[in-house]
Formats: sequence, C-alpha cells, structure tokens
Amino acid sequence: MQKETRYNPESRYNPEDLAEAVKTVREGGIILYPTDTVWGIGCDATNPAAVERIYKLKRRADSKSMLALTDSVGSLYRWLKNVPETALMLIDAAVDPLTIIYDSPSGIAGNLLAPDGSLGIRITCESFSEALCRRARIPVVSTSANISGQKTPALFREISEEIINGVDYVVKFRRNDSSRHKPSGIIKVTDDETLTIIR
Repeated sequence: MQKETRYNPESRYNPEDLAEAVKTVREGGIILYPTDTVWGIGCDATNPAAVERIYKLKRRADSKSMLALTDSVGSLYRWLKNVPETALMLIDAAVDPLTIIYDSPSGIAGNLLAPDGSLGIRITCESFSEALCRRARIPVVSTSANISGQKTPALFREISEEIINGVDYVVKFRRNDSSRHKPSGIIKVTDDETLTIIR
C-alpha cells in the first residue's frame, strides 16, 4: 500500500519545477532536491556516468555506496531480483522514513552498489521526490548535499555554494522550509529474510 504523501510545509510544488527536474535526471544530469529527510543530490540511479558525477562533486570514494529513492512498493519489483517478505512488512509498518538495504538489485548502475553488491532503497513519501521518481520512472539517487566529511545540512540555506553550483538543476520547491527532519532508519534485509538494524 502506498503511504500518504507528507512533508509538504508549503503549497504544492510547481509543475514546471518538477518537469525540469525530471528532464534533467532523464538526460543524465544531477539535481539538488528535497526529500523525506534532508535535501539530497540526485540523478538517474541506472546511469553510471551521472552517479560518478555525484561522487566527484562530493569528493567521495565510490566504495562508499549511496542510496536510491523510489515512489512505490510496486516499483521495487522492477529494480530488485527478489523482494523479501520481511522488507514488505517493515515498509508497511514504518511511520518514519526507512531505508532498506537489499541483496539483489537489478538494472542499477554498478558504481552505486555497495562492495557486496547490495543497495539501499527508500520509498519516499515526500510530495516532490515521490512525484519525481514516478514521473521519471526510475529510481533516483539520494545522498546528502554536502562535501564528504563535512556536516550534513538540514536546511536548504545551509547548503554550500560549491554544491549548489555543482549541480545542473536546483529545485525551487521547499527552499524556504525551516522544518528539520531526522535521517532515515536503515535496516538490511537479505534474500534469506535475515534482518539487521543498521540505524
């Protein structure tokens, strides 16, 4: 079941803002956009070149994997070879944002995966990022909008000029939002249904 969209402190996003973000991602660009946790740097999670651009912008080793957002439980079946029943139960019960690490991603850029081949995916319930994933019809990378090793900005106004100037499109929606959201929980669920709480 798709959870109710939340984290919408302003009026509804501008369709033109969404359309430009979708276009940028589809064309291999990188964006700065609001998510159900903090602002994120994003791109097409199936595009290795776009993923590499994010690593370079963050000055982050590509051995440190990033997660992807998607819009629905149904989309998991497109991007995972196996969707564990335990994961579905966790998603259904989750109240706060929850990232689940899966064993068997499919069709995802290789440089986005962890060294063991796994991938963290979160079904976003924030209005803009949910619509972005749905309209783009791909999982979208989400990684904090900071240089690796620096403090994670909680609000748009805390994001450095280097990050803002390093992306191809900066979403307009929620720039003035002063709500501070917690990072997501992280749980690993293996194909054999083993559950490990990471955070």
